[in-house]
Amino acid sequence: MSGWWGSARRCAMALAMALGGLAPAAAADNSKPLLPAETFFNHPAVLDMKLSPNGRYLGLTRVHDNSRAALLLVDLQSKEPAKVLAFFRSLDVAWFDWANDGHILFTLGRLEPISFNEHRSGLFSVDIASGKQIELICTAKCQQQGDSLPPGYSLLLVPKPHADVRPNEVVVVNSFDGPQWMDILSSVVRRMDMPRPPEHAYTWWLDPVGRPRLTKTYDTDDNQGAYHWLAPGAKAWKQLASFKLTDPPFEPVGVSDDGQLYVTEPRGAAGEAVLTTFDFNTGKPAEKPIVQVPGFDFSGWLWHGDAGKGVLGVGLHADSAVAVWTDPVMRQFQQEVDQRFPGRINHITCRHCGGKDMMALVHSYSDRDPGRYLLYRAETKRWENVMATMPGVKAQQMANVDFQRIKARDGRDLPVWLTLPQGVEPGKPAPAIVMPHGGPNVRGGYWQWEAMAQFLASRGYVVIAPEFRGSNGYGKAHLEAGFKQWGLTMQDDLADALLWARKAGLATDRACVMGASYGGYATYMGLIRHPELFRCGVAWVGVADLPLMLEGSFGVWDDSNPYVRKYINAVRVGDASKDKAQLIETSPVHQAARLKAPLLMAYGDRDVRVPKEHGRRLRDAMVKAGNPPDYVEYENEYHGWFHVKTRLDFAQRVESFLAKHLQAP
Repeated sequence: MSGWWGSARRCAMALAMALGGLAPAAAADNSKPLLPAETFFNHPAVLDMKLSPNGRYLGLTRVHDNSRAALLLVDLQSKEPAKVLAFFRSLDVAWFDWANDGHILFTLGRLEPISFNEHRSGLFSVDIASGKQIELICTAKCQQQGDSLPPGYSLLLVPKPHADVRPNEVVVVNSFDGPQWMDILSSVVRRMDMPRPPEHAYTWWLDPVGRPRLTKTYDTDDNQGAYHWLAPGAKAWKQLASFKLTDPPFEPVGVSDDGQLYVTEPRGAAGEAVLTTFDFNTGKPAEKPIVQVPGFDFSGWLWHGDAGKGVLGVGLHADSAVAVWTDPVMRQFQQEVDQRFPGRINHITCRHCGGKDMMALVHSYSDRDPGRYLLYRAETKRWENVMATMPGVKAQQMANVDFQRIKARDGRDLPVWLTLPQGVEPGKPAPAIVMPHGGPNVRGGYWQWEAMAQFLASRGYVVIAPEFRGSNGYGKAHLEAGFKQWGLTMQDDLADALLWARKAGLATDRACVMGASYGGYATYMGLIRHPELFRCGVAWVGVADLPLMLEGSFGVWDDSNPYVRKYINAVRVGDASKDKAQLIETSPVHQAARLKAPLLMAYGDRDVRVPKEHGRRLRDAMVKAGNPPDYVEYENEYHGWFHVKTRLDFAQRVESFLAKHLQAP
């Protein structure tokens, strides 16, 4: 480890890496009744929370009236009940931020997982005193009356207060003109003082006060892209790199107000991404890394201070979330917070960070606690408890989450997350659920509370969640080892994680496999490829027909596009023509006769990522083969479950299904 990492704190999770160091929760009391499913699957009391610039107010979003996410305001001085600022019966307040002390900006959307948002997000401002709303950017279905901008615009940045920033202005962007200033009281836009950007520039990075510094150009027809830089005071954009869009040489993280470009570059022994700055003299990322974590890609963010203060530190995810402060005052404050709330992740957002008048909002959470928000005032050194994320969850009733690295059968390092029921420890095993994550080219696990894993653990199951090859976050080599390995070595990684848990004395010989999206596909293929290991499977919104996913079909609507199919899926999953034999061999629909174990399947009737036709085709093929599955489709659900009634129904089906097929010897 190097650079800023020397100042990083390590969370409790990182202190128990060896199996012998596992700290089991208190032994389970089997005489106590099981926690109801509502404990795990009700909507949280707060979705997001942000402190106003002057520190007097809190803005927050929560599901209102058991319907849609609303925007609410809390006055920290008056202590009056939170008041609703914005609520729509058909759409959620999907995002918000403070524009200034008197106005909040918000967008609309749907919180259903990966829903097709036919409305576009729009942009609205609301006056917190009067409640007056202004539609600044029109949603796609609006009639565009008045002065609102057309739906091709979107918000790019709420800048830090600065002499160069006019009051009430933010940065918006559209595909044709690039970034522009917009007045939030009138939606009037004005051009930025910058050279003409390069053609096909669609992605932008600005410094904290709104000055464009970097753009990315796209040519999706040829899979080509380029980064272009605008140095402080420069009269023209300069190309930094050209590359295939699917394989950029580095990834931008952010720009500081003094013109430093922060990037990640794959560099570790397994191609792990490190954080560094870009060296404009050499035209490459600087050789000396700022943050390098062996075994993990840098995945994080920059903490910017007030204008002119520079970057105060970075946050990142390794085996737990970590704060790496370079500012000595913030580093000391983080240490004090961690001492006050030990064994937890304490994520700090602040106004006037590090100053004598600092106000900090701390989200404190752990593997057993979804978290709570606390407020700190530096002037009085007082703490105030604001709100628990899920008040019904009691940490002492929840399961521990642990992280391990094991060896796959071919010697590859295999990261694994474990959710351990109370009383389970080496030598005291429990039935197991192997739960592959979706994606698959994402990171699946984090050291935090997760509803389904905790629900299963509360029913006495060890939950094993491997970061199989093809997962992101653990180095480029681990990611690329999964290319064209759907149904093959990616499946073997699931089997190896289960066999390791059995050998470690954590899992009995009773196991099921369970997952969503790609995890649903891996569930199907687990029952096909390793029937000797799994008694049953539970799959929801799972890919079942690889040719359908790769090629599409007339009359089956999905959210893929020609670029994804040609340049991403063809490389990572398989070429529909060249790899046809392998794809048929690893497509559950085409191997349904081999799928003999009990199976529970569930789909959303409005899913556009994995349309319900995947499930129907596999169901019909299994019926034809003489092994009909348990099958359910949920109305008004997309790629996962948003509505509480759906979550509860599915949880109860899962509980009954597992009790029938897994608990009996």
